[in-house]
Amino acid sequence: MRGALSTVWFDRHKISRDCPEDRESMDDMCNSLGLIIQGEVNAGIPKHRIVIGGFSMGGAMALHLACRYHPDVAGVFALSSFLNKDSAAYQAVEERLGADLPLPELLQCHGTKDDLVLHQWGEDTSELLKKAGMATTFHSFPGLHHQLSTPEMELLRGWILKKIPPLTSS
Repeated sequence: MRGALSTVWFDRHKISRDCPEDRESMDDMCNSLGLIIQGEVNAGIPKHRIVIGGFSMGGAMALHLACRYHPDVAGVFALSSFLNKDSAAYQAVEERLGADLPLPELLQCHGTKDDLVLHQWGEDTSELLKKAGMATTFHSFPGLHHQLSTPEMELLRGWILKKIPPLTSS
C-alpha cells in the first residue's frame, strides 16, 4: 500500500508467492498481536489452550505469528491463505525442528476455485511447511472461491475442539 492507511494485516508488494515479504510490517503486526496473546496468558489462559488463525492475509499473519513468535500455542489455522516462497516462517520452522523444539500443528483449508489466492499457493505453503518439519493437514473445498463455507467452519470447529477440549468442572 506504499505506506497508505489500509485494513490489511501487513504490507504486500503484490499478491504473489514470488515477491519478497515486507518483514518490517509483518514483525510490527506480530508484536502487536503478541501483546494480545500475552494479555490472555496474563489473564490465566495457558498458551497450550490458545489457537491462532485467520482467513486470507489473516491466515498468513497467523502462520508468521505461530511459526516465528508463538510456536507453543495449541495450533494454527490458515483459510484461503499462502506464504511467499522465501517466507521467514519456513526458516523458523526448520530452526525449531533442528533444535528439537515443539511446533504447532497446522490446519489449512482452501477453495479449489479461489481466483485471488490460488489453491496451488495454499497447497504449496502446506507442503513447504511440512517439508520444513511442521505437522500439517490440508483440506480442499471443491468449487469454493475466496470465501468461507459452512462445511469448512464445521471442520475448523471440530479441529479446535480436539486441540482445546472443553474444561471439565471439578
